[in-house]
Amino acid sequence: MPDAKVLVIEDEPDLADALGVVLKRAGYESIRAAQGKEGLRLVHDHRPDIVILDVGLPDIDGWEVLERIRDFTDTPVVMLTARGLEQDKVRGLDSGADDYVTKPFSNVELVSRINALLRRSGGGAEVESSFRAGNVAIRFDARLVTVDGDEVRLTPLEFRLLAALARHRGQVLSVEQLLDLAWNDPFGIAPERVKFTVARLRKKLAERDAAPIETVRGFGYRFAG
Repeated sequence: MPDAKVLVIEDEPDLADALGVVLKRAGYESIRAAQGKEGLRLVHDHRPDIVILDVGLPDIDGWEVLERIRDFTDTPVVMLTARGLEQDKVRGLDSGADDYVTKPFSNVELVSRINALLRRSGGGAEVESSFRAGNVAIRFDARLVTVDGDEVRLTPLEFRLLAALARHRGQVLSVEQLLDLAWNDPFGIAPERVKFTVARLRKKLAERDAAPIETVRGFGYRFAG
């Protein structure tokens, strides 16, 4: 999207320079950080529309940077790494990343992925900032879930999954829809991971006597609280 601001957190000067050129040609404004702590400060101060985050940083690694980013914002994050192992992709996406690009990568592919994420995060109508059903309350802006007033600690992925179900309360969402809404599934994450994450989420809610997620056999899942 025109005039979008992209933060590049990358310690390799040549790659950071190249990314700056690619982003400028695509019509984006880019800002740069060579270390994780500097990147976190820029996320907080500049509120970029998207973050490109290298895993291997000299001070704190990209996983920790991602975790800290997710503590205060849902800004889309693309993980950038030389690793190509499937478990690294899964770790990044489960930790709250929105996409994962392995070096070396195509400039056209990277820009396409950025465009897709910006459309997802910037399109559509305004959504409510809070939700309540029975004894479950969700504050989407603060990423806070409570049951009877007590906070339930969720991972970023679990929160996105619950938020997707809550925002479609009463509607049956298929596994494919949930992958799209909560995972942004660019790497074809196995559908079984939805079942696994729903089970984890149910367990955490059940510990507080809340069980709003129903399985509709053959179709998917529904927030029925």
